[in-house]
Amino acid sequence: MRIGEAAAAAGTTPRALRFYEQRGLLPPPVRTASGQREYGPDEIARVRVIRDLLALGLTIEDLRSCVDRLHLLAQDPPPRCGSVEPGAPASGIVGRRLAALDAEIDRLAGLRESLARRASGDG
Repeated sequence: MRIGEAAAAAGTTPRALRFYEQRGLLPPPVRTASGQREYGPDEIARVRVIRDLLALGLTIEDLRSCVDRLHLLAQDPPPRCGSVEPGAPASGIVGRRLAALDAEIDRLAGLRESLARRASGDG
């Protein structure tokens, strides 16, 4: 399918598909004789995985660091990536992202407390 159809099937835009290709998250697609990009079900599944991971807070750079394994997450069902129990240290990309989220939650909780104290006249 052509780029517009593929983008619609993956829930994104043609621009996003070209961006993912430029950043190395998608391999260069097959081209028609006229030079148009052609995508198949595997590429659509990969784009869905990319979008899901970005929605979870991972970055393009995070995904670039594991681009050779993204296809594994498009399997049905996807393989287990290990469990992260509350309070247990996580490693790798997910661990770093969880730590960043925890730090941001702590920062926001502190801001909330400060604002609540000011609003109540205690601060």
